[in-house]
Amino acid sequence: MSRIIENPKSYTGRELETIFFRPMLSGPDAIDLGVRIMYNMPVPTMLNFWHREGDVLQKYAKGWNGGELAKRFQKEIRLSKVKAEMGYSASDYFGMIYELITNSGAVNLDDLSGTELEQAETTLFRQAIAESIRATMWLGDTERTNGSYTSFNGFLKAIKADLQTTANTGKSFIRNVKIPAMSGADAAISLFERMWNAADDRLTAMKDEGNLVIQCTSDIYLNYEKSLEDKPLESAFAALQQGRKGLRWHGIPIVDVKVGSYLSSFADMPQSFAILTDKRNMALAVNTADFPGNEVRMWYNPDEMENRQRAIFMAGADYLLPELLTVAVEADV
Repeated sequence: MSRIIENPKSYTGRELETIFFRPMLSGPDAIDLGVRIMYNMPVPTMLNFWHREGDVLQKYAKGWNGGELAKRFQKEIRLSKVKAEMGYSASDYFGMIYELITNSGAVNLDDLSGTELEQAETTLFRQAIAESIRATMWLGDTERTNGSYTSFNGFLKAIKADLQTTANTGKSFIRNVKIPAMSGADAAISLFERMWNAADDRLTAMKDEGNLVIQCTSDIYLNYEKSLEDKPLESAFAALQQGRKGLRWHGIPIVDVKVGSYLSSFADMPQSFAILTDKRNMALAVNTADFPGNEVRMWYNPDEMENRQRAIFMAGADYLLPELLTVAVEADV
């Protein structure tokens, strides 16, 4: 069997969406991110939030009296053109692709078709892009002069700017709670309670809509999980042995953002944080349709004896209403 994968592959237009990007921006993995995913929305990409206030009921009378319109809050998500490139030696690349193929029991290893190779190559590259998008969504800073995750601005940069605005001018409505050390028992439970008590009434009133979420770093998530395990209940004992698929606090999902391994490299970012918000208030936007040059390409370079992969697309992340955020960060941030 040849240890070189030479057939070039290119995705543009509709194939770029249906084969490559949409599978990683929809389904359970995307839902687990705890934010709104906006894929190939019209440009400019607008994050909208509708809120109806007041009493819509009236005494019956002839004629029309529609009352006040629902309030619409709107903000443009700035998309940046980004590029992902990866290169592997031919033997290493073949080994990774071969491992992905052999994990499927339905594959005939003596007769590998182009479709099976293409699916394995696509899966390999798609996983790398999905993780980079997820990390940049939180850590991205286009003004960072060294280091990674500079392709577009992430949530933490915007939150940090809003916290500074709150401290200096009082013009922002973001709610801030100081984060305690996560070494103590039930520290996460106490933190979640203080965040809830500090939250804007409009945010807590949205709980019954089922869209509230707590985003937090792994230290907070693990402290909360340990607190649940320490409870003298049979269910806690069973969960200790079998694990938990997902945690909730008073019905609100808790999402481990899993960026701790990256945060240690960035002194400008909080190393521990938690965010209580409505997941419709935070959005990741990706566009592969409305800009020229967007593509995914995979090919073999015989001069360097290297398999290469490249993707070009647009991406951005932002939140709409700071007053619908309750943030717990370190005191010096």
